[in-house]
Amino acid sequence: MEISILFWVLSASLLYLLATSVILIRNRFELTELPYDTDETFNSKKISVCIPARNEELNIGSLLKTVLNQKYDNFEVHVLDDQSTDTTPAILREFKQQHPQKLFIHKGKEKPDDWFGKPWACQQLSEIATGELLLFIDADTKLEPEALTRINYSFQYYGLDMLTVWPRQILGTFWENTALPLIYFALLTILPSIYVYRKPRWMPASIYHQLRENFAAANGQCVAFTKDAYHQISGHRSVKQQVVEDVELAKNIKREGLTLRMFTGMNTISCRMYRNEKEMFEGLRKNFLAGFSNSLPLFITAAILHIIVFILPFFTLLWQVFNYNPPVFFLSIASITLIFIQRLVISTWFSWNPLYVFLHPIGVIWFQRLGIVKIVDKITGKTALWKGRAV
Repeated sequence: MEISILFWVLSASLLYLLATSVILIRNRFELTELPYDTDETFNSKKISVCIPARNEELNIGSLLKTVLNQKYDNFEVHVLDDQSTDTTPAILREFKQQHPQKLFIHKGKEKPDDWFGKPWACQQLSEIATGELLLFIDADTKLEPEALTRINYSFQYYGLDMLTVWPRQILGTFWENTALPLIYFALLTILPSIYVYRKPRWMPASIYHQLRENFAAANGQCVAFTKDAYHQISGHRSVKQQVVEDVELAKNIKREGLTLRMFTGMNTISCRMYRNEKEMFEGLRKNFLAGFSNSLPLFITAAILHIIVFILPFFTLLWQVFNYNPPVFFLSIASITLIFIQRLVISTWFSWNPLYVFLHPIGVIWFQRLGIVKIVDKITGKTALWKGRAV
């Protein structure tokens, strides 16, 4: 690549990083923890905690201990055993004996051919739940004792129809620490989270009305709705064939002109998504392309952008050892510095090991590998498997 071309490519990369740094700074202040107040003027609305569980013997017991230990009184817990083949049913029966008034166990029905597994499980739970607020959480999460109190307060304080929480992710293995933070990194450096809640002040209302669903985001590990809003968007039935059903639910909320807000769960909810690299790869494989609306052009464009912004500066800096050029050297150093600063901000925010900040390009390469596999899957028509089901 000629020096002049390299200069302009690196300049564009640096401008991108400067822009995303501004977004990250905004999010650090505007993406807040779920609020909490002892103000008793807020009604304690009944919350139905809905938990789909398929082969969750490693997680379901830990979750139920935290859910059933809430300081909030007005709630019920519904767990759908989605045709598990491990010891999940036995664990659920044991908890049912200990908490017969709060915990309700349901056997999942056979999945229709035109439904994906999780939306089908959640839809069944929604038809059973009797609460004014419907809280859907994954089986690999854990709640702090004040979680339901905070959720109830947030709905009323902000006048919400839906909320979603980005949990504190528990990272154990090398690849979890190296790659998974990039999911939060992408969210926090691209989307100003406050625009999920309200219209950008600089955008005319007429334009926002046309684009508002593009300001939708959600994390399916923890989403909650008022019952009225959930039924207004036809619940999970409206996303029955969506792999990233959480984001599509958020889009449906925005389309209806309803109110959604995102929060972090540092003091509220935690999650250990995966426990090894193989599980992580297959888990993300099922929805990686779906996050780009299953568009190969958009997917490939994003991959090229990540190579230019997050990998190229490291190579050009190494190249300076053999062919020093001051502008290229400066641009490479500046870009790498911003990448590390962004990662350090996020790692400090979510209490992750800061040493993995310096492995950012390795994490990007890991996702590039996953992306290549997804492109092959798309071209060949191959479907991913998750918990014994095709996705």
